[in-house]
Amino acid sequence: MECGASIADPGIMSGCSRNHGWVKPTSSPNLHNRQQYQFRHFVSIQKAYRTMRSATVQRQTTETRIEVTVNLDGDGVYDVSTGIGFLDHMLEQLSRHSLADMTVRCDGDTHIDDHHSTEDTAIALGMAFKQALGEKKGINRYGACFLPMDEALARVVIDFSGRPFLVWRTEFPTQKIGTFDTELVREWFQGFASASGATLHVETLYGANSHHIAEACFKGLARAIREAVSVDPRRANQIPSTKGTLGGEASS
Repeated sequence: MECGASIADPGIMSGCSRNHGWVKPTSSPNLHNRQQYQFRHFVSIQKAYRTMRSATVQRQTTETRIEVTVNLDGDGVYDVSTGIGFLDHMLEQLSRHSLADMTVRCDGDTHIDDHHSTEDTAIALGMAFKQALGEKKGINRYGACFLPMDEALARVVIDFSGRPFLVWRTEFPTQKIGTFDTELVREWFQGFASASGATLHVETLYGANSHHIAEACFKGLARAIREAVSVDPRRANQIPSTKGTLGGEASS
C-alpha cells in the first residue's frame, strides 16, 4: 500500500506511518504550531482593524452641511440621504459593493442645482476613507475592476497612494439622468480622489445608456476599493511602500 493522506484531514501532513495495513498521517508539531500562531495573529489583527478602521467627518460650508460615517470592515449597510435621488442611488451601490458601511447626510443648496451637494459629499466621503485607512498598514493598496452594467463596461483602478490624481475617460450620451446632470459624475470622482489621496483611473470602454454608464463607474469603484482596503495577512504590520509611508509625493 502506498503511503498517503486524505485531503479531508485538517492537519498538515509532513509524513506518514504504517500500522496493520492502514495509513496514518502524521503532522509536524513545529509547522502546526507556527500556522496556529499565524492564524491567531491574523485574527487579532482583523479584530483590531474592525475597531479602528472607521471614521466620521463633519463638513460645513455656506453651501452644504454634511456628516458621513464610514466603516471599512462592515457588511455594506448604508443609510444615505443627500437630497439628490440619483446620487443616493449611486452611494448606496458604493456601500453595498465595497462592503463599507456608510451613513451620509447632506443638507445643501439644491434649490440652485446639485453641484455643491454632489462635490462636497464626495469630499467628505474621501476624507472619511482617508482617516479610516490611517497609516494603511497591511492593505493591498491597489484595486481594479472591470464592471459590466448591461451594455456598458467600465474599468476602474485605484491606488491609495497618498497622491491624488484622477484620469477620467468616460463620456455620456445624454446631458441628464432624470434631473441629474451627467457632468457631475466626474465632479464626484474628482472630489473623492482628491480628498482620499487616491490615484484613480476611470474608463468606460463602451456603453449607450447614461444611467448604466454612471452605475458601472460607481460599482467598479466599489469593487476596486473593496480589494484595495483588504488586509493581506502576510504583511499585516507593513505599509505597502518601499518608502515606508503612503502620505504624499515621497510614496512609491
